[in-house]
Amino acid sequence: MELSKTFRFQSQNLSSFIPLKNQLPFTTKLINKPKITRLTVTAKRKPPIEGVSEELNNIACYNLDFAYTRRRVRSAFTEVHQQLDHCLFKDAPVGIRTEEWYERNSRGLEIFCKSWMPEPGIPIKASVCFCHGYGDTCTFFFEGVARRIAASGYAVFAMDYPGFGLSEGLHGYIPNFDDLVDDVIEHYTQIKARPDMRELPRFLLGQSMGGAVSLKVHLKEPDNWDGVIADDVLPPEAIMKVLTLLSKVMPKAKLFPNQDLAELAIREPSKRKLVGNSY
Repeated sequence: MELSKTFRFQSQNLSSFIPLKNQLPFTTKLINKPKITRLTVTAKRKPPIEGVSEELNNIACYNLDFAYTRRRVRSAFTEVHQQLDHCLFKDAPVGIRTEEWYERNSRGLEIFCKSWMPEPGIPIKASVCFCHGYGDTCTFFFEGVARRIAASGYAVFAMDYPGFGLSEGLHGYIPNFDDLVDDVIEHYTQIKARPDMRELPRFLLGQSMGGAVSLKVHLKEPDNWDGVIADDVLPPEAIMKVLTLLSKVMPKAKLFPNQDLAELAIREPSKRKLVGNSY
C-alpha cells in the first residue's frame, strides 16, 4: 500500500528546502516546471506484524516523534508485550505494587514516572533509581527487571527522559546532555525526599547511555548517593567520533544500529517482530 502527498512551493532550486517529515519511510520525485517545483512524497507502509489485528498494525505505523502517539502505541500494545514468550514477562514476580504518574518539570515538560514496590509487609532495604538507555524506555524490558529487583526488597523508581518513551519532547532528540542529567537529578531529588525513602540508602542504576547519565548525576551530587551501578557506558572510540560529527550536521536525525537488538532477546521470529514495535 502506498500513500502519496504533494507539496508545492515557489523556488528556483532546492538548496534551502528542508524536507518535511513523514511518519513513514518515503521516496521523493522532483518534477521541474517554470517558477514552480513540485515535490512528491510517497510513503510506504511497514510490513504487517503477524498475529495482531489490522487495527494494531495501523497503530504500529504511527509517527513516534510525538508523545501522544507514543502513548497511544504503548496503550494499544501493553497486553501484547505482557504475553511475549520471554522470561522477563511470563516469569515476572507477582504481588509487586506499581504506580504510574506524570509530573511537569521545571522546564515545562510533562515527564512519565513509574515505581515498583515489594509486596506489603516486606521491609524496603533501599531505593534504586533507574536511568534507561537511548533505545529504551522505563516501561518495556525494564518492567520485568524492576519487578525482580522489587521482589528482593527494594523500591525501584524510573522515568522516561524528555523525548523518550511517554514523556514530552521530540523522539530521541537530546539538545543538551547536561539538561537531561539535570532533569534526572530534579526528579530523583523528589523521590529521595519522600518520607518513606528519606532515611534509606539510595542507588543509581544505569544501562547503556543511562550508565553515562547515572555517572554524571553522581559526579554532580556525589554526597547524595550510596552507590552507582553502570553498564556499557560508551560505544567504541571510532563510533563516538562519527556520531559526534553527525550530531553537528544532523542534530535531530535518528540513528539506529544495523543489528536488530530484538534478536538478542527474543528467539521466536513472530514474537521478535512484536518487540520491534516498542515505543
